[in-house]
Amino acid sequence: MSVMTDDRDPQSNLVESSMIRTVYETVKPFIRLASLTAIALAFLYVIWGLYLAGEPIFAVVAFAIGISIVILFGWARFYTWRFVFPGVAAIAVFIVLPVLYTSGIGFTNYSASNILPFERVQQIHLDKMVKAPDSGRPFALTSDSSLFFPADSGRPALITAPIGEAVDGRLVAMVHQGGTPETLSVKAVLQNRAALQQISIDLPEGGALTMDGLREFASSAPFYTLEEEDVLVGADGTKLVPNHEKGFYQDDAGELVTPGWPVGVGWANFTKVLFADGIRQPMLEIFIWTCAFAFLSMIFTSGLGTALAVVLEWEHLAHKGIYKLFLILPYAVPAFISILVFRGLFNQNFGEINLILGGLFGLEPDWFTNPTLTRSMLLLVNTWLGFPYWMLISAGFLQSVPRDHFKAAALENSGPVRNFFAITLPQIMPPMVPLLIANFAFNFNNIVLVLLLTRGGPDIPGTIIPAGSTDLLGSFTFRIAFQNSGQDFGLAGAISTLIFIITGIIAFVNYRAMQKLAAKRSARS
Repeated sequence: MSVMTDDRDPQSNLVESSMIRTVYETVKPFIRLASLTAIALAFLYVIWGLYLAGEPIFAVVAFAIGISIVILFGWARFYTWRFVFPGVAAIAVFIVLPVLYTSGIGFTNYSASNILPFERVQQIHLDKMVKAPDSGRPFALTSDSSLFFPADSGRPALITAPIGEAVDGRLVAMVHQGGTPETLSVKAVLQNRAALQQISIDLPEGGALTMDGLREFASSAPFYTLEEEDVLVGADGTKLVPNHEKGFYQDDAGELVTPGWPVGVGWANFTKVLFADGIRQPMLEIFIWTCAFAFLSMIFTSGLGTALAVVLEWEHLAHKGIYKLFLILPYAVPAFISILVFRGLFNQNFGEINLILGGLFGLEPDWFTNPTLTRSMLLLVNTWLGFPYWMLISAGFLQSVPRDHFKAAALENSGPVRNFFAITLPQIMPPMVPLLIANFAFNFNNIVLVLLLTRGGPDIPGTIIPAGSTDLLGSFTFRIAFQNSGQDFGLAGAISTLIFIITGIIAFVNYRAMQKLAAKRSARS
């Protein structure tokens, strides 16, 4: 076997390597400059596209990200910031921006009635057409799909080319000199109605006809004309004046004409939430229930999960694997399937639970109409869905508790209950505190469970907005924004802002309280 060797002088190899490094160091700044230029041009293209698409907020966000990348990777002094930039950018785009955008909507009248820009609203009014007096002409569809207008009130008969030959939706009518052509029934007009509604008929004497029903065409003209200061004047002399404080056109009688456009309303939505009788009372009730639901769910799921984990850790327990398999099943099944199954089980008329209770005890609880029972059902189902996770978490924490502590406790004849509260709980509580807070925050906004199981019901009487006894603040906001007839996004944005503030305060207070509790337990141990 031959071995390849490098017969070149080591000194020449060193010189060659040095030249390569020199060339690389010389070209490196140009490569970086070309890369940053390409990135900047790509971002400029995206920014310009977003601006043309009418999305100035996203254009500003893209500009901020692009300029940050160019600055951070263009100057060596910002080298350390390159490592934290992806995390900061993700927080800004996916957390800060949605919060600010939602809060901004809370200061507007943005809703189903005020969703279009002012220019589009104005154009909608200008597009309203009115039929010209005595311009209607009966018509019929001929056997070759032409339009025939018989002589009427001294006007000659007219005929057009087949409707399939329309150019840009227009047909030219010509005076018909012969007899009446073979025409089709109204059924044929119905079959071609969509095409006929898109056609305009140019008359020989000038003007045009458009479809005005299944039996006639007529001339039409815009009802409103635009004057100075965006005032619209109707054909009957009425005026529509834009009211930029309320976001609607206003007629002579002071009535608001829909649709409207979004405008700033200041603190009106927040004032409505805090002081309007039909909103404040259900809002307060829903807030109290939300806090109670989140706290009780945290207690029940963590308590049951921890208790089962302790039982399964008992060394004398046989068939642990089978028990763990069955207890983990609620966590393995998708939550939305379990929720829908429970909705069927708790059905008041045909559900298995009421059938069993009725057969054994003669009871048929009103699970979906009694507020107390509905809330109890919600907590029961949420506990079923949440305890397997806590069982797994607690089982992991229990492995970190030294066995020597239990041996020492056995010398003092300490029982399992005392061991748990004196040894186990103080040692697993500190690492569980962040998870308990996360559990509370998750259940504070657990709208999927509410919308799938109870849909917020039963409704709270005496409200002017959709509000139910089992609504959480999140589901309450969702129903206002998407299920209410007015779709009041501005009010929903104000409520969402308050929810964000309240959740932050509660989470901080909860964290501090549990942190102190864990510190006290650790000190005692």
